[in-house]
Amino acid sequence: MSVELDKPVADFQAQATSGQQVKLSALKGQQVVLYFYPKDATPGCTTEGMDFSARFEQFKAADTLIFGVSMDSLKKHESFKCKQAFPFELISDEEHQLCEQFGVYQLKKNYGKEYMGIVRSTFLIDKDGVLREEWRNVKVAGHVDKVLEAAEALNKG
Repeated sequence: MSVELDKPVADFQAQATSGQQVKLSALKGQQVVLYFYPKDATPGCTTEGMDFSARFEQFKAADTLIFGVSMDSLKKHESFKCKQAFPFELISDEEHQLCEQFGVYQLKKNYGKEYMGIVRSTFLIDKDGVLREEWRNVKVAGHVDKVLEAAEALNKG
């Protein structure tokens, strides 16, 4: 099952850094940004995470939680989060269930090779668990500012 704009997102539960269990239904009352990225400690993914970190307080002021999601292990996530000092949690989706729910686990091509992986994408879920914005095939530069703008606008509602 995939997500659709302006429709409730099916509840999910996932393991995250800092020993957290992230359950969407438990986050009602707050906006949620889920940003899916291919791999910890790679240039684009590090830049994207640092951009979300730089805007963390503004997202917090807009009553919006941020979660990064990739298929890396919790151990790799903990190391990446610690090294970059991310103020938000990273969700480990090794079985790619969340990636499939959001339709971001797709066939990719790189240097003539085909493989399955995460297509960089971001989703903004409102306080009632409804998907309000989605950005697919994201280019990192300037992306976080667009997400913040949407989160602030949605929070003012």
